[in-house]
Amino acid sequence: MPHHQAVPATVTVFAGPTSWIESDAVAQCHQVAALDGMRHVAGMPDLHPGKGAPIGAAMASTVLYPFLVGSDIGCGIAVFPISLKRAVPEKLAARFPDLDTPLDPDRDADDPAWEVLTGGIPGGHTESLGTVGRGNHFVELARVGTVFDDAHAGRLGLAAGDLVLVVHSGSRGFGERILRAHTEVHGAGPAADPAAYLAAHDDAVRWGSLNRRLLAARVAHALGAQPTEPVVDQCHNLVEVRDGVYLHRKGAAPGDGRDVLVAGTRGTPSYLVAAHAGPDANHSVAHGAGRKMSRADALRRGKAKHTVEELRRTPVGSLVVCGDRQLLFEEAPTAYKRIEQVIGDLVEHALATPVATTVPLVTYKTPEAGPAQRKERRGFSR
Repeated sequence: MPHHQAVPATVTVFAGPTSWIESDAVAQCHQVAALDGMRHVAGMPDLHPGKGAPIGAAMASTVLYPFLVGSDIGCGIAVFPISLKRAVPEKLAARFPDLDTPLDPDRDADDPAWEVLTGGIPGGHTESLGTVGRGNHFVELARVGTVFDDAHAGRLGLAAGDLVLVVHSGSRGFGERILRAHTEVHGAGPAADPAAYLAAHDDAVRWGSLNRRLLAARVAHALGAQPTEPVVDQCHNLVEVRDGVYLHRKGAAPGDGRDVLVAGTRGTPSYLVAAHAGPDANHSVAHGAGRKMSRADALRRGKAKHTVEELRRTPVGSLVVCGDRQLLFEEAPTAYKRIEQVIGDLVEHALATPVATTVPLVTYKTPEAGPAQRKERRGFSR
């Protein structure tokens, strides 16, 4: 039965006049608004164009569209307190484990990281557990910088100078498999069986959360610390059934009374905010700085402007662990919008209030190349 839409959906973009918002991203919001059953599209200040749908948007509809959530269902950012005697970035960077190699439930059965697993593995998806993935995913050791709200930070057990692990990762191949199963039959169309999609989706969301815990536990053990419970863990790629409507979030964090870490870049602080977004923002807030350049542009411009060594040490003095040269350029801080502007827009539109910043010490993307490869590379870079 077709859904006849009498009133076109509304589109609101929560950004200021000086914010960097590409017209392509706004055009994508309007394309989404034209879909059957769509009620309201809220663009966050980190809005940027995605594949077929905008990233940094929350989209409310009476029809469920899996492509609006995308393949990395369950992707999110969690913050874990960590206690270390001394935090020397150079020493700690060398101790980060290889987070490209998955934890195998049988082969690695005695790995202490499994202690964070309570109950079974969601959806029985045992592949790629404990891995970060590529793109903008990372595990970061950071220090709590400026505290704007002592009482709120205190409730989370955080104070200036404390160390935290920030983990940004999703459901790896699991969410991709779920989306592919849908698109092979229905393309970008609605879910034929919303309940079946949601059941698989919910498994992927739980899996993403477990994976963030496993990643934090692997790093904590490698750095000689004990794993802790996350003080913040918000997923920003998911669909929520709210007031009888499907609220799709693609790169937008739940903002209805939650604490959210809005990620900066590896060369800038991130902001922990208390979110209080209402229905006009589809109860959502930004999830990060948002890309300003496509990966191809970042690669091209970065190579003209920076050396690999420059990109391994950031403006805030932190180190980047990343053996993949291309990824170093694609993820350069300059490829992203200014996080201060994004936070300013959230504050300006009364969507969130800053609680504290976290300043990177070590940002892990992919393992460093071994000594043999490094020698080869040195010859190459000259």
